[in-house]
Amino acid sequence: MLKIFKNQSSKFCDGVNRRDFLQIGGGGLGALSLPSLLRAESNAGVSSSNKAVIHLHLNGGPSHQDMFDLKPDAPTEFRGEFNPIHTNVPGMDICEHMPQLSTMADKFAVIRSLVGMQNSHSHFHTSTGYDKRNLSNVGGRPYFGSVIARLQGTTESGAPPYISYMGGEPGYLGPVYRPYKPSGTDLKLRSITEERLTDRRKLLGALDQIRRDIDSSGQIEALDSYTQQAAELVTSGSVADALDLKLEDPDTVKRYGSKYNNLLIARRLVEAGTRVVTIQSSGWDTHSNNFKSLKTRLSELDMGVSALLTDLSERGLDQDVTLIVWGEFGRTPRVNSKAGRDHWPRLAMAFLAGGGMRLGQAVGTSSKNAEYAKDRPVHFQEVIATLYHNMGINCETAQLIDPNGRPQYLLDHRQPIAELV
Repeated sequence: MLKIFKNQSSKFCDGVNRRDFLQIGGGGLGALSLPSLLRAESNAGVSSSNKAVIHLHLNGGPSHQDMFDLKPDAPTEFRGEFNPIHTNVPGMDICEHMPQLSTMADKFAVIRSLVGMQNSHSHFHTSTGYDKRNLSNVGGRPYFGSVIARLQGTTESGAPPYISYMGGEPGYLGPVYRPYKPSGTDLKLRSITEERLTDRRKLLGALDQIRRDIDSSGQIEALDSYTQQAAELVTSGSVADALDLKLEDPDTVKRYGSKYNNLLIARRLVEAGTRVVTIQSSGWDTHSNNFKSLKTRLSELDMGVSALLTDLSERGLDQDVTLIVWGEFGRTPRVNSKAGRDHWPRLAMAFLAGGGMRLGQAVGTSSKNAEYAKDRPVHFQEVIATLYHNMGINCETAQLIDPNGRPQYLLDHRQPIAELV
């Protein structure tokens, strides 16, 4: 049995702990979930392409008015402590603590009028387009990564189509489309001791021996072609190589910084053939000390995201790979007595890049104190529809069949953001 897990928990203001855990397999290679996925893809006649989405979720709800929609003329109790700076796109100012992104605003777009968010510390609605109650009687709505895995399957590389560091729900699609969740390089086998796991080369050697043992016994020929493909993926080291930053140029690793090296891993995974990679960043639930906290967090985000945008452009991936950065809601316009901002689902922001979109623009405007959308409100389902569009999926026509045999559209707001596509 292959286990990939990470003991890492974070706690929001609601007291909920987050813990990532994944277990693949139950009774040997034949019990892997991946063969079932490959088999289902073949039966469904899914297609293959090189389009991909990298989804960065800012856990806790990022402060929209302190990042990409500053209000320098608002009263002090609303405007906060930060100042805007000009970018290389006239009229598109952003926070002073993101100087690197300010030099490449032509490579991204910002949604300043995002509406429809849920007042819940969850990435469910930003990953499905719905709250958890929707279709709960048949298993719930699937995350968009599971939908893409179902509709498009694996690429020619055979890499898992959906990899997530923050969990993911396949909903009514069933467990076959649950995301693969590697956490770092904690690849563990029951037959390998904890000490041997500290040396990656020993681990890979053990995996090679497993493959040789299977081949010599003739068991590999007894498995169907899908299980062979899954076994090859797990034992070949291709996924582990994408996760291992020791194989990356040290200067490139340094550009991303330690806080957002998972963005670099995401880039490596999409290059390896994964369609959707979701990652998360904690610490954005700033009920107190909002500005002190954001000085550090925005600087780290600036470093990591600007490095990714540079990489995507230099590698010719910016037309095919879409980056989405957002959180579960925005923050209150008025600064509270603890120098913080509280939950504000009435207005939020989204950051989009790549995907062959028309970038270098801010879509929509907010009111003078950033409390509600003033012009061109953008429903958050439109953002997800844009992600589907960039992957070649038409939400106007695409449907899935739920367990009761009923066709289900992917979203209610099915048109992508017209300004971007």
